[in-house]
Amino acid sequence: MARRPLPRILSSGTVSLSRGRDLARTAADSATDVLHPLLVIGRGLRILAAAGRRRWSETPKDKRGPALFLGAACVLVVALVPYGPPLALITLMAAAAWYGRDRTPAKTGPSDAETERLGSLYEALVPYFSIPEDPSPLFAHGGDWDKAFSGYEFDEAGRITRLHIRYPAYFTDGEATSRARIEALLHAKSGRGREYLFDWDEEGNQLDLKVLAALPTGIAAQPFVTSPGETVLGFTDAGSVQRTLPVQEGDEPRDVPPVIWRTGPRSTEPHLLAVGQPGSGTSTLLRSVALQALRHGGDVLIVDGGGSGEYACLAGRSGVLAVECGPTGAQATLEWAAQETERRLIATHRAREVGRPAPEDTRRPLWILLDQPTVLAHLSVAEGGPDPLAQLQVPLRHGRPAHVTVVVAEQFGHLELLHDAVWQHTRARVVLGPAAVQQIADVLGLPPHTTPTAQVPPGRGYARLGTGPVHRLQVPATPDPYDEAAQPAYRQAVLELLPGRPAPGGGGRDHGTPDKPLQGHPPAQGSALGAPEVPADAP
Repeated sequence: MARRPLPRILSSGTVSLSRGRDLARTAADSATDVLHPLLVIGRGLRILAAAGRRRWSETPKDKRGPALFLGAACVLVVALVPYGPPLALITLMAAAAWYGRDRTPAKTGPSDAETERLGSLYEALVPYFSIPEDPSPLFAHGGDWDKAFSGYEFDEAGRITRLHIRYPAYFTDGEATSRARIEALLHAKSGRGREYLFDWDEEGNQLDLKVLAALPTGIAAQPFVTSPGETVLGFTDAGSVQRTLPVQEGDEPRDVPPVIWRTGPRSTEPHLLAVGQPGSGTSTLLRSVALQALRHGGDVLIVDGGGSGEYACLAGRSGVLAVECGPTGAQATLEWAAQETERRLIATHRAREVGRPAPEDTRRPLWILLDQPTVLAHLSVAEGGPDPLAQLQVPLRHGRPAHVTVVVAEQFGHLELLHDAVWQHTRARVVLGPAAVQQIADVLGLPPHTTPTAQVPPGRGYARLGTGPVHRLQVPATPDPYDEAAQPAYRQAVLELLPGRPAPGGGGRDHGTPDKPLQGHPPAQGSALGAPEVPADAP
């Protein structure tokens, strides 16, 4: 039974209430800033009144009469002196402002617990940053840690969040193994379960340690402000890239730094390889890429080796040529993709020979998305058929000038089954989910500059485009809209991005040549082309 949508007054009331709370909070902060002097004077008058009341209660009863007479005389003298009342009022206000000031002592140094933590960290670094031949070592047992640690910050729990370390010039900071030992030690001594960024300054012999904040996980799939040929893989830290994108996180707009992958004939990283553990979010990444490709007018071919049906929402949509789940259908689809790549190259070459632009159908982007293709390759070989992955060599090698992009998602346990062509031509790499530093380095070519944690949300990992740096990555939430276990808001966001289904009788987009090779192959078992019809009430 379909759920009824909430009334408009209830669905929009949350936004109004949130906006009203923000306005009230802003007004209260502004009023506090304007009325701060009055608040200080009022606090001082209250302190002076409490002190006067306490002094009167401590005065013996036999001395209260002379005290009242002396106070009345002082008031009479002030009233008779020229400008006496204004001067008395000014004096009273000055005393109230003095006694009402904020007397919270400023923190000038670390506490005892923080000093003990810094001292233990200094002692732990002594064996790595000292040698017996050094006449005046910067690190020595029983030495002063304040000479080596010039800056430090702590959180509420007393754990280090930022630390600036000076180390001697003879330390071998140019060797990856030496740096890895120091990073592992600092990670263990500063507290596990957090992600640390290590910034080495080899010229100045300095090391900055910083605890990184968690990347936003509440950004759902949405129409990102990008140009054709740009794909948002996810979001990263603010200082890693020089661009931000406006997005909606829930009901609040934000500007977040994205990791953008550029494809097309001028791209240096035309193909992508995503690796992760089960449940790490590789299928989510492929769905996000497919939705962005369809939004920019591309054609999409999907090969689902896992056979879990996570791409059933894309079957039969405009721009989706096929969603294959069986070895026979995958073989036919990839064979057609290889032939289509060759056809595009030949057509483009002939057009350039006669001085004409490339035909329209050769410039339309074609995306080939493969999720766990080694499973289908194993099944095909076991049944005595050809290896479907062998057909990927042509799109991988010649796909860039033909506007063909290949995206492969695979698990760590099956990486040795991938062909060499996949490793050679997928220069854009993504690693998602929990993984060891060596596993990340084997896929990306470089170890990350941060310490991976054992527990990460789905879609969290690292990305590297070509020979660039390694970025932290959080893939936008793009779940299967037919998965009832996913959050309804994320599922609705994906449903809104899905293109419509073409009308019967050829009302959809005319693909011309792409449809012809596919017609000669019967739908395989488990293929989306032979899947049962989707109910009429499905979006």
